[in-house]
Amino acid sequence: MNVSSGNLPKQITDCIQLAHPSWHPAIMRGLQAMQAADTTYFSRLCSAEFLPTEGRLFAAFQQPLNEVRYVLIGEGPYPRADSATGVCFMDGAVDCLWAEDGSGLSKKVNRATSLRNFIKMLLVASGDLNQEYTSGEAMSAVATSALNNEARFIRKLADLQQNMHKHGFLLLNATLVFRDSVAPVKDGKSWQPFLQAIFSSLLAQKSSASLPSLVLWGKIAEQLKRISEAAHFPQILAEHPYNLSFIKNHEMQDFFRPMQLLHNCSKENFC
Repeated sequence: MNVSSGNLPKQITDCIQLAHPSWHPAIMRGLQAMQAADTTYFSRLCSAEFLPTEGRLFAAFQQPLNEVRYVLIGEGPYPRADSATGVCFMDGAVDCLWAEDGSGLSKKVNRATSLRNFIKMLLVASGDLNQEYTSGEAMSAVATSALNNEARFIRKLADLQQNMHKHGFLLLNATLVFRDSVAPVKDGKSWQPFLQAIFSSLLAQKSSASLPSLVLWGKIAEQLKRISEAAHFPQILAEHPYNLSFIKNHEMQDFFRPMQLLHNCSKENFC
């Protein structure tokens, strides 16, 4: 890493180790921009507990910079320590997607409202679920099919994350932290200089013909449109997936349909 850490807390800079090396300079520049904008932010952040834990603050940056095709930005980490992984919508408390008895999605998926609605939207997009009937017997039929056809359907959340990674997704949040004492929208404003540095690095890495698309979910993510660098990227906006209307969002369905993220796909031969 060739960028000085300056007066940044070691608790924060140590987290960079989980990021792919191609991202280290950009992450450090982003942190320095935040420090310049508010010299007390990180000292206040580190003076109390915040999520994610276990040094996973920059865990989303495991996708190499030059392989990013989409930057999906949600609101913030899940407000539960076992769920907040540092990767957007990837709930660490979730293992299996489907209930063992074939009754539908697993209890832990159903608890993670945003993840549940995202999965249902993907099922509608792939033609496995009717958008007018997304619960009860309809979900039971899908779950039974998924459990009986392992060759077609993925079974674990880790498989979904891997499929998204293969398609070039960088799974970020508008704020990289969650704190009980601070509203996500306020933390989101504090992290805007950081995301500006991330956008700048993508602009420097990519040609105008290969810039990744920004997929912005929810009002906090939509605020990132104010960052001047964001105007250079193709953008796709949608309501946050915790809204039931997300399941019926035709723009999202059309966007994700070719990817078939809930199906078993190899990197060499996407579904």
